[in-house]
Amino acid sequence: MRTYSGNIAFPLEQKICSGTIFVEDGLIQKIVGENKKFENYIIPGFVDSHIHIESSMLLPSEFARAAVSHGTVAAVCDAHEIANVMGTEGLKFMMDDAKKSPFKFFFSAPSCVPATDFETSGACLNVSKIRELFENFPEIKFLGEMMNYPGVIARDPEVMGKIEIAKKYGKKIDGHAPGLMGEDLVKYVSAGITTDHECFMKQEALEKISLGMKIWIREGSAAKNFDELISIAEENFMNCGFCSDDKHPDDLVKGHINKLARRARGKGIGAMKTLKMACVNPVLHYGLNVGLLRIGDSADFLEVEDLVNFKVLKTVIGGDEVYDGQNTYQRTETANVINNFSTKKKTVIDFKLKTENRPLRAIQALDCQLITKSIEAIPFSENGGLVSDPSNDILKISVVNRYENVKPSVAFVKNFGLKKGAVASSVAHDSHNIVVVGVTDEDICGAVNLIVENQGGLSAFCNDEKISKILPLSIAGLMSAEDFITVARKYSELDQLAKNWGSKLKAPYMTLSFMALLVIPEIKLSDKGLFDSVKFEFINQTGKTRNN
Repeated sequence: MRTYSGNIAFPLEQKICSGTIFVEDGLIQKIVGENKKFENYIIPGFVDSHIHIESSMLLPSEFARAAVSHGTVAAVCDAHEIANVMGTEGLKFMMDDAKKSPFKFFFSAPSCVPATDFETSGACLNVSKIRELFENFPEIKFLGEMMNYPGVIARDPEVMGKIEIAKKYGKKIDGHAPGLMGEDLVKYVSAGITTDHECFMKQEALEKISLGMKIWIREGSAAKNFDELISIAEENFMNCGFCSDDKHPDDLVKGHINKLARRARGKGIGAMKTLKMACVNPVLHYGLNVGLLRIGDSADFLEVEDLVNFKVLKTVIGGDEVYDGQNTYQRTETANVINNFSTKKKTVIDFKLKTENRPLRAIQALDCQLITKSIEAIPFSENGGLVSDPSNDILKISVVNRYENVKPSVAFVKNFGLKKGAVASSVAHDSHNIVVVGVTDEDICGAVNLIVENQGGLSAFCNDEKISKILPLSIAGLMSAEDFITVARKYSELDQLAKNWGSKLKAPYMTLSFMALLVIPEIKLSDKGLFDSVKFEFINQTGKTRNN
């Protein structure tokens, strides 16, 4: 029997008691109080209430090695990224790899595969496949984020069919409705949606809580809503939690939910309220098998220095010490490579855009946000075609279908800031075609072809500087089989290149990955063309509705 002594924080009872925890067979056998003051604290493990593991570009088993060093013991995972590429085969891959780790992964049945019918995806999970997932995989705990909120509001039969299946099997239903309020929100929630991680306004979050939703306060690599929303936690901590949503590898090595707990304390949120959000509420909401420092619970807890900075001294999962303050457990098993990549290398002429009436409709990217703005732009005209205007930060953007060898779609984007070169990625939510932004058509083509040659990855290409770099993502074009330190280093090198070339974005590759996410307003680019994400219809370069 192992013992762990310290000042034990019990957020369920809202108290701290000195004592010793006795652990055997992976469970807490007893807790004995002591009349003694310890230097350390014992708290429940941190839980990420909503994350796409694929965004870390790491296998689940490798993501876990990084996460436990920050005190995270469990994650509520929506694997709709790999599901959009590989369908049920991709989900099985993720769940199988997760079992190679002591970390506690809980997966969804992704609700929106494909996310829309306005882009090319690699798979489709219809109502019958959702039913099969709930029937055959007990580790699938909930229906993944319902991004098609217009379909929910309109009571679309296919959408409602998935929701009814989730209800039949007693599964929670995650939401995704940025900015939704009023009567439409009431309709959305009344369908059975229980959470939202997309709030970016305080008023919006409070209205959703008033209707019975849990609000997962998000702070990821691109979307950062913590500062806007944390003030609601003082009175609404019982209905809030913390999540990453998307966490790139360079950010993951620096911290995880522990950083949000630390920041909450810095904002004046009490220790017990912070622990309720960071450790307890996701466990209770989804009914997860994660210990909360009760006799008979799984022995999942942390030793930390204090309840302010939450420096992790030890992470315990299922009674096993998976992090000792310096080292994590080692991953020994290797992963099979699965992929779905069929497009061929492109030529420069594929990215030419003929001169049209100007001004043109363009995408305005917003730093640290998934939403975009629709703006007018006047690109340069050269040799009968439209080209980037880096002096005014109007750059060409393209989405290349990775599943079929067809002509790319091309448009313009503002706020990437590049003065030279091009950056590209096969991580392009949600269908994960190739998305690229660049200064010249030659650089754009070079960056895309690096990804095609490697069957997935993040790339940077600059013909003038003779730079050609890629972080290969051989697993579904989304993840690497390398260790988290190596992936983080390679990602950081690419991130720095983009910034050296002029980008002022905090996470240029993360922002790039959301330029094809059609379900987030106002305007995005699909492999099929420029898309008005408010009216949910294609538009031409002048902003008029496109006849298809």
